[in-house]
Amino acid sequence: MELKWTSKALSDLVRLYEFLALVNPGAAARTVRSLTAAPTCLLTNPRLGESLEEFAPREVRRILVGHYEMRYEIVESVIYVLRLWHTREDR
Repeated sequence: MELKWTSKALSDLVRLYEFLALVNPGAAARTVRSLTAAPTCLLTNPRLGESLEEFAPREVRRILVGHYEMRYEIVESVIYVLRLWHTREDR
């Protein structure tokens, strides 16, 4: 399996960092490290996350990383990180 981040997911990561860094730059950096490390567990267990049936026939799933939701899609042997956000955000 291979892991790839979409441009939207990378933009989400930057947005979250910038929001947190205004208050606590150290916490912002730790959060980004945690969020970027989390999907590596999917390389050995890609179907770990909850399946989101509303996207069928695509195989879109989600995992929770602390208070953050990360959505990803499995396409053949590639895992695409699609989006991520804090669970308190209105999504």
